[in-house]
Amino acid sequence: MKASLPDELEGGHFARKQLYCQDWLISWSHRRRFQTGLRIATAFAGQRVLDYGCGDGTFLAMLMSSPTAPARAVGAELDPAVVSECQRRMKHLAGLSFFGQADVAGPAHDGQYDAVFCMEVLEHVVDVAGLLRTLHRLLDPSGRLVVSVPVETGLPLIVKQVVRWFAGVRGLGDYPGMAPYSFRELWAGLVAAGSQHMPRTIHVGEDGFSIHDHRGFNWRVMRDKVGEMFEIERTIASPLAFLGPGLASQVWLVARKR
Repeated sequence: MKASLPDELEGGHFARKQLYCQDWLISWSHRRRFQTGLRIATAFAGQRVLDYGCGDGTFLAMLMSSPTAPARAVGAELDPAVVSECQRRMKHLAGLSFFGQADVAGPAHDGQYDAVFCMEVLEHVVDVAGLLRTLHRLLDPSGRLVVSVPVETGLPLIVKQVVRWFAGVRGLGDYPGMAPYSFRELWAGLVAAGSQHMPRTIHVGEDGFSIHDHRGFNWRVMRDKVGEMFEIERTIASPLAFLGPGLASQVWLVARKR
């Protein structure tokens, strides 16, 4: 697997826990997720792309090493230390730069992107409407928003909790343990439909920022929030698209500005 991926990835903290995880199911699922993102990104070859919440830059390293790379790509991340590390590790990749999220949210970036990717971020955001307004503003009038979020309802919730528990026991990936659910909460998640099925906990980190974890996330509720500001054109499931969102690990939304 390592031979098929850019060398820059091995230094990334998320890549080590995900793409290079010793648990084959975790590794396979994340590799499929990025493959889906890269397929979507082919529509933006030679254009301007922003990865908002880029983490360790895994997606951007893969994107800029592909034959359909954009002309310019920007990664935005909250932690200044992560931004600096990405700048150092990927400084040789032409057309790629990294900024803090506050810098990218400034007026100099308004309307500057043909595509904004926001992957595995919105499930953690408390003020979703505020972030969506920012992403809407950053897009060119004809641009596209590409969102991926985890499926944490239905049968995938049960499967994920089992995988997380075993991975946590083995000390693998980013799963120190299984998020606590009561039986009632698991049942609510299993039968959840289009409304929020359980309260979501807000965590305040050492940096003072408030976030959600995955517990209680409902992708259908997030889809409706995105749809209030964007016209959703495509809904894509991964890792196996033909199974649909009901049996997926992640769901992708491709949307245009209203």
